[in-house]
Amino acid sequence: MFSLYKYQKEKAARFFLVLLTITIFLCSFHVTTLTVRATLEDLEAEMEARKALPIQSNDIDNWPVGPQIGAQAAILMDANTGVILYSKNIHERLYPASTTKIMTCLLAMEEGNLDDKVDFSHDAVFSVPGDGSNMGMDVGESITLEECLYGILVGSANEVANAVGEYVSGSIEDFVELMNKRAEEMGCKDTHFVNTNGLQNSDHYTSAYDLALISSYFFQNEMLCKIGNTARYHFEPTSTQPDDFYLNNKHKLINGEIPYNGILGGKTGYTDEARQTLVTCAEQNGMRLVCVVFKEESPAQFTDTEELFNYGFHNFQVMNISENEDRYNIEATGFLQIGDDIFGSSKPILAIDTNSYVIVPNVISFSDLDSEIDYSISDENRVAQIRYSYHDMYVGSAYLDLVKESGTTYEFDTNITSTDVSVEKVETDKNPVQTKDTIFINVKKVLITILVLAAVLIFLFVFRALLVNRKTAKRRNNRVKRKQRRRSYIRSDFDDFDF
Repeated sequence: MFSLYKYQKEKAARFFLVLLTITIFLCSFHVTTLTVRATLEDLEAEMEARKALPIQSNDIDNWPVGPQIGAQAAILMDANTGVILYSKNIHERLYPASTTKIMTCLLAMEEGNLDDKVDFSHDAVFSVPGDGSNMGMDVGESITLEECLYGILVGSANEVANAVGEYVSGSIEDFVELMNKRAEEMGCKDTHFVNTNGLQNSDHYTSAYDLALISSYFFQNEMLCKIGNTARYHFEPTSTQPDDFYLNNKHKLINGEIPYNGILGGKTGYTDEARQTLVTCAEQNGMRLVCVVFKEESPAQFTDTEELFNYGFHNFQVMNISENEDRYNIEATGFLQIGDDIFGSSKPILAIDTNSYVIVPNVISFSDLDSEIDYSISDENRVAQIRYSYHDMYVGSAYLDLVKESGTTYEFDTNITSTDVSVEKVETDKNPVQTKDTIFINVKKVLITILVLAAVLIFLFVFRALLVNRKTAKRRNNRVKRKQRRRSYIRSDFDDFDF
């Protein structure tokens, strides 16, 4: 009887505990739901408020009006020229999150060998949180550097970024120092890295402009573009890595969830403090544009990027400078020219490089641009740089180069110690440029000049002879007239006598 009572008591107690647990769970779930809902509403309100932030590129006269987006900062930059098409708070220091890995992979490509094996140390694996982005590498395993880049850019693996840092510099700390040094070399002013992967740290920051600069170097490398534009990558087991698995890219413009023509690659990023960050590159109409979006809410970072690409590709055009420039009269004075034909088909010693271009709004022409010449060029084959702007907005530049030709017949070895160049609109004096090149004499021009000079001399000689003859004839006529007058006087005197 006592045992039955004890059993019923224990059963009731268990039932009460289960009921209490369910009640607590439901209450906590309800509170959590309310908290999440309140947080989402707050985040959406913050995103809407950010749409009202000023867009600096919209303040330029006659510049295409850019879209109002919910990102705290954003930039659209041409990767080849550095021309900025869209700017919103581009120098504000913000947290980059995993877009940091763009610099990590760029340095790995610059300093490493893709076939080298990268080992995973204890520090590389366990210095990052286990619940963060990773691909499950264990201490003692190794994969090639190329596989590491796929792991970083496709799977955003934090431990792999650490291992790459140790591979390049020997330690994570030394690699971070290299990251900051390289950023400074690129011209970054608002960047400071403290880790390889972008894990949250108050002293780890960059700006939209600085990250676009870094990304412009990244997207000049075709191998990095290929890896960074991979939607899914298969890791096969090896003797140093036993697992068989796939990594999927979360970048929607890369994995096809948001189709877009001309995508070359990109990198996602997220932390609670950074919010959504995104870097993407696309190429159309001769422009290779890098788009950076900072502090946005998902999935708006992707739609913002798509909208900014449409803005850039639809409202701007590329103009080749050498084909449009007619305000600068660049010519070599005298008979010295460079080329492979002594009978007139030689080229001027100086020329604007043919590959340079400006990016300008569709509504303006090349003649609307302002320009200035900079002679402080260190390259021995370049004399000056012409920089173009529109309402103080940089739109491109071109170099004034010394034309180089391969050796041919009729060559004369000589040194050019100074170049006589006529360039309109320039008031500053050009420093002499010393260089060695092959100089040809334009025989046709020399012969023509000699003939012209000979014709002038003959004309002067004939003209002088005519003048001399005319004066001589006049004097002769005067003498004849004087003789005739004397004779007439003598006759008149004899007529007075009557013989």
